[in-house]
Amino acid sequence: MIPHGVEVFVALEPIDLRWSFDRLSNLALERVGRDARGGALFVFFGRRQDAVKILFFDGGGMCLFYKRLDRGRFRIPTSGDSRAVAIEIEERELDDLLDGIEVSTDGPSTSAKRSNAVRRH
Repeated sequence: MIPHGVEVFVALEPIDLRWSFDRLSNLALERVGRDARGGALFVFFGRRQDAVKILFFDGGGMCLFYKRLDRGRFRIPTSGDSRAVAIEIEERELDDLLDGIEVSTDGPSTSAKRSNAVRRH
């Protein structure tokens, strides 16, 4: 269960899943404009879209959640802004995404004021 109200940022460009804490923390800052120790969840997918890594800070240290599907692919959300490198989604959408449910991309997209990510409502 993902805590209510936590910010969730999804990187739209695939990463090398061998990357770990330091490189993913740098990506959070580069692509989203946020410090990885700020309390948000940062979601990264591999090139084949069959695995995901989620980086977060639990108050005592950095944590990394890794999930690889036995079959199928994750349905990565998209942005209406072709220049976007990340989007912000709701915590319930992350639950759906991890369960294999397609996250809707309908509705307007606006630039988030505090980050480089596009926020979807």
